[in-house]
Amino acid sequence: MKATRRFFSALRSFAEALGKPPALPQALPHVPPRIGLALGGGFARGIAHAGVLQVFEQYQIPIHCIAGVSAGSIVAAAYASGASPEEIAKAGCAMRFGDVARWSVGRMGFVVSERMKRFLERLLKRYRFEEMRIPLGVLATDLCNGESVSFRDSGDVFLPIRASCSYPGLFQPLRYDGRLLVDGAMSMEIPALLARQMGATHVISVHLPAQSGAVPPTNMFQVVNRCFQIMQTHCEQGWREASDLVIVPDVTGMAWDAFGCGPQLIQTGEAAALAALPTIQKWMGVPIPLPTVEPPAAVA
Repeated sequence: MKATRRFFSALRSFAEALGKPPALPQALPHVPPRIGLALGGGFARGIAHAGVLQVFEQYQIPIHCIAGVSAGSIVAAAYASGASPEEIAKAGCAMRFGDVARWSVGRMGFVVSERMKRFLERLLKRYRFEEMRIPLGVLATDLCNGESVSFRDSGDVFLPIRASCSYPGLFQPLRYDGRLLVDGAMSMEIPALLARQMGATHVISVHLPAQSGAVPPTNMFQVVNRCFQIMQTHCEQGWREASDLVIVPDVTGMAWDAFGCGPQLIQTGEAAALAALPTIQKWMGVPIPLPTVEPPAAVA
């Protein structure tokens, strides 16, 4: 008798369960992205990076880590150390070539960069990788084997930045740990992969395109510079594949040494960053108060 009651009770429970809608799975909590910012080179045009950072600060876009090559390594180190975008912009607008370099004819270059250390000491708030406010990565290139040499986590930042800015043919290479180091952009134009290796789930690369090649070079340095531009154009696939978003400030009308065009360069960085906000908003999963005026398209 008891067995019969248990059977009918189980049968009734089964029938009731069939009449109920299936339980919906609970939504997983949103995990905020860890945004990594990868800054490319461009000599004076690197001032545009400060405009990008100003917009990110204004709209409270959190940066998990930042990496840079060449001029981008200076901006990345300054921001990671705690310098504000406004301080970086001010230093960039006031900077001149002689503040970071000195002409000294040698067998492997015409310029030495000892002065850069004094410039960095004034700009940066911290001088070691392990002391940075957010993780910092700097990329240089081994001149002998062509491989990228990354600096991060610990150690002095001055030599890595100087090495990353040592444009071949102009700056003399730097010796470090048995290597000869030159500009990081020679092996990787933008350190997107390094930002990924530092823990970023979403990498934003800031690409400063070369000056238009419509005007023929007029001196040896312009010839060398144009050759490297052509080479880098054909080697973009690596860093683009490691990027989730590429911001492209319109600096094509600016010369490599256009330090006097600082305000315009900052504006181009701001415009390009504003154009990227809707994409970043989707990543964040929370509303970002977007500007009412639609910015010019500057995202690739």
